[in-house]
Amino acid sequence: MENNEVIEMRQKNDKEALVEAFREMPIIQVACKRTGISRATYYRWRKEDKNFRKQCEDAMNQGFEYINDLSEAQIINLIKEKKLPAITLWLKNHHPQYGSKTKIHTPIATNEELTPEEQKIIMNALNLVSDNNINYKENEKNHSATLGTNLGE
Repeated sequence: MENNEVIEMRQKNDKEALVEAFREMPIIQVACKRTGISRATYYRWRKEDKNFRKQCEDAMNQGFEYINDLSEAQIINLIKEKKLPAITLWLKNHHPQYGSKTKIHTPIATNEELTPEEQKIIMNALNLVSDNNINYKENEKNHSATLGTNLGE
């Protein structure tokens, strides 16, 4: 075999080993260390070889699923051991009754009339909001126009 063929064969084997390592441990630093491949080499291969990059992404996704399965199994074991934090974690994430709840406060409607002074305050506030919104839009247009002329457009 020629030197180039030996290098290509070794590189192919190293790439396969790295992809396999990602299936078990989807952390680049750890997978590189386990296979004896430098991070720089891994990133160079990813950049140069689209097929390798795709294989790595698929393997890492499988690795994440594997870690998720292991984690869920450990949580279930802790639940069986009646560990309250594990029970709470599971219920918060898997049961709608115990999950986080968004509370919406709706004031009770009344039929009270506003005083003329209260009406004036509300109208002034609405006008301020409307004026600020209009001024914001005008400033945004002016800024975009200035930016365009500065860029030679």
